[in-house]
Amino acid sequence: MRVIIVGAGFGGMAAAIELRRHGFDDVTLLEAAPDLGGTWHYNTYPGSACDVPSHFYSYSYAQRRDWSRLCSPQPEILDYLRGIAADFDIQRRIVTGAKVTACEWDDAACQWTVRTEDGAERTAAAVVLATGQLNQPAMPRIDGLAEFTGHAFHSARWDHDYDLRGKRVAVIGTGASAVQFVPEIATQAAQLTVFQRSGNWFLPRRNRAYPAVLKAVFQRVPGVQQARRQFLFRYMESVTAMIRHPLTVGRLGRLRAAAFMRWQLRDSEVRRKAWPDYTFGCKRVLFSSAFLPALQRKNVELVTEPVARMTPDGPETADGRRHVVDCIIYGTGFKTNDFMFPMEITGTGGRSLREVWAAGAHAHLGITVPGFPSMFILYGPNTNTSGGSIIFYLEAQAGYLRQALCRAKDSGAAAIDVRPEAEAASDREVQARFAGTAWTQCDSWYRDGAGRIVANWPGYMREYAQRTRTLDPAEYQLIHRTAETDQPEPARAEQST
Repeated sequence: MRVIIVGAGFGGMAAAIELRRHGFDDVTLLEAAPDLGGTWHYNTYPGSACDVPSHFYSYSYAQRRDWSRLCSPQPEILDYLRGIAADFDIQRRIVTGAKVTACEWDDAACQWTVRTEDGAERTAAAVVLATGQLNQPAMPRIDGLAEFTGHAFHSARWDHDYDLRGKRVAVIGTGASAVQFVPEIATQAAQLTVFQRSGNWFLPRRNRAYPAVLKAVFQRVPGVQQARRQFLFRYMESVTAMIRHPLTVGRLGRLRAAAFMRWQLRDSEVRRKAWPDYTFGCKRVLFSSAFLPALQRKNVELVTEPVARMTPDGPETADGRRHVVDCIIYGTGFKTNDFMFPMEITGTGGRSLREVWAAGAHAHLGITVPGFPSMFILYGPNTNTSGGSIIFYLEAQAGYLRQALCRAKDSGAAAIDVRPEAEAASDREVQARFAGTAWTQCDSWYRDGAGRIVANWPGYMREYAQRTRTLDPAEYQLIHRTAETDQPEPARAEQST
């Protein structure tokens, strides 16, 4: 059974490793970038690091004990991924520079045709879309964006050849990326102007290098690594609890964040500007002990007036003030709700996934969509986590899709497809569980244009692991290749092995 995986980041490699461990040897990973790593290949901005502790932001079956600090920087994470590719014999299965433009299901042949930008076509029995939610940089909707005559770039495509020293720099956006790179460049720029649309809730993160003694304990003392992962798991589940229960546990999180932020924001005017005006946990809670102090440097200005338009000299805000700068850095995040688009995905009967998702992205457990046989999405709709590690979710998804393909293979079927009623029921349940949570109490990138929350899983990591641990055959139908036509075979009651 030939399987094509689109993307060679954490998700794509998790799927490849899981499939190969269970006898699927014909696996190819198509990666648009010149190297593996996904978001960790592209996000090389100063200060780039994961905000999930590294001992948990890693595969459970490939633990690294020599991380340099609590939340490791981008080069260490990329080095970890390269080591994984070598250790599990994935590297030679990755085709780099292969940007997928379309995946089309052939009803007659019961197979997928995958097309890349260079005109090449590949066929496969199954397709795994592991492009993630944080892969396409988003630019702000500002009138006259192209009018600026200075230097400009997005933080996810950092221009390391441009020297920021002594320059007047504008940063548009104060999300997770900006929170990491602003403290780094504030020490270089002559003047740094940070344009904020809304403030953030912060919790502390002192990311100092581990002392040698502690690193030795992690590496040599039996049981410490596992105990640390268990502690981190429970801590991250507690953050999710705060978001799920804003009127009880969430108030404790808000009090802790508020106390920390008041202690850091000694400048009353900066505090007024930086303070969030929405429920704790509605948007992503950020972890940093460096960003708020950076905003109070003498060469840094925090601007909360909206950017009305771009001029040749720099941003002009709604109050008519023109900010003259040499360089603009867009820390405006990603097109999170586009998922694999603009890739064209066509399923049974020529159905377009773009049309199926016209009213909002949805998938059974965030993985399978009716009418798209043997197509699996990793880090798909409603599988983002506000309090946990996406690696935990990706491992669960890889195991689930492997079960689905094993069922098709062991049954002699050409493909497997989730039943529409099963997917619709699970989607209704997911959306219903957002009621009463912090996620519903403001606008955020978790929502699509219609206000539907399409990014996040509404529960805990342990719940998602339980839901995906065993594939329910009754929720799927098998598709067999016949001489005249291909009809779905009713799902059987037995469980594949």
